[in-house]
Amino acid sequence: MFTDSHCHLVSHRFDPEDIPAVIARARAAGVTRLVTLATSLDDVQAHLAIASDPAVHACIGIHPCDVHRAPDDAIDRLAPLAADPRVCAIGETGLDAFHPAPEGWTLAEFRERQRTFLHRHFELAAASGLNVVIHTRDREGHTTLEDALTLYRAYHDRTRAVFHCFVAPWEMARRVLDLGGLVSFGGVCTFKNARSVQETVRQCPPGSFLLETDSPYLAPEPHRGQRNEPAYTAHTAAFIARLRGESLEQLAEHTETTAHQFFRFCRHSHANPEPIGKETTS
Repeated sequence: MFTDSHCHLVSHRFDPEDIPAVIARARAAGVTRLVTLATSLDDVQAHLAIASDPAVHACIGIHPCDVHRAPDDAIDRLAPLAADPRVCAIGETGLDAFHPAPEGWTLAEFRERQRTFLHRHFELAAASGLNVVIHTRDREGHTTLEDALTLYRAYHDRTRAVFHCFVAPWEMARRVLDLGGLVSFGGVCTFKNARSVQETVRQCPPGSFLLETDSPYLAPEPHRGQRNEPAYTAHTAAFIARLRGESLEQLAEHTETTAHQFFRFCRHSHANPEPIGKETTS
């Protein structure tokens, strides 16, 4: 019924042995497809292993907060994996001004390396025929979103981007959509003080946004403060449907169509998933 378009199943907050149960709880909640995103070269293979479950797909990329640890040729190393049938997009990549520069780096050096890596992710996406998942985060304002939009403008005719965990006003969302991109909403929109993003949710037309958890982070109400997981997509979906005056069925129909178009699930062997969480034999 729903796709969790952004989760991190290799996070240290998930016990690897618990992943089948996490996936099974998602299915029981009506979340029948999951997209798990790598954040570094070190965790790519673990994401691909989980994506051997036909209902799980993987994205490959270097998170902006990990670019200082990545080798200069990190994107070249990722490139051969773009053709793997378990891979459905490039990312998570982007720009982050929330966290300070790591030890040994000036802020200017760290920000420039993030921009360089975002360019390279766009280039990989364009070359491989995949789309891109973008992270932006600021302590205040929307500088990283502005900068990422500027970079995206140079590539928007060759690849499509989704700006995940979107919390900016409608005017910013409209600029993403004008470039052919998407936004994605997670648990933050259910928070009582999230009035601005709730207005964005109301105004986004069908076909312009996805649902996500960003689990294990940012659990929606009524689980705020707890470890998030893909099953909680259902809570966010119910909140968004009420906010928009839609039925769950209507919301599921257009967000699922959008997810299939963006991630191009039909290109992969996972197009018709078996029951989620089903054990496989080698």
